[in-house]
Amino acid sequence: MAIRPNWQKSSFSGGGEGNDCLELASTPTTLRLRESDDPTTVLTTTPTVLAHLLAGIRTPEKATISH
Repeated sequence: MAIRPNWQKSSFSGGGEGNDCLELASTPTTLRLRESDDPTTVLTTTPTVLAHLLAGIRTPEKATISH
């Protein structure tokens, strides 16, 4: 039997009504992200990968993409 994720609403979503927020659910090894207006689309990642993404976003230097 599969365990249903416990989705938590982002604190940045405010207290208003509507489906315009980011929700997060976690397991011991993964993080799941979805937008409440489209709950069937879920992004699954790991804490390490998400930490690298956030660090890259916060870095003031321009990222270069090599092809």
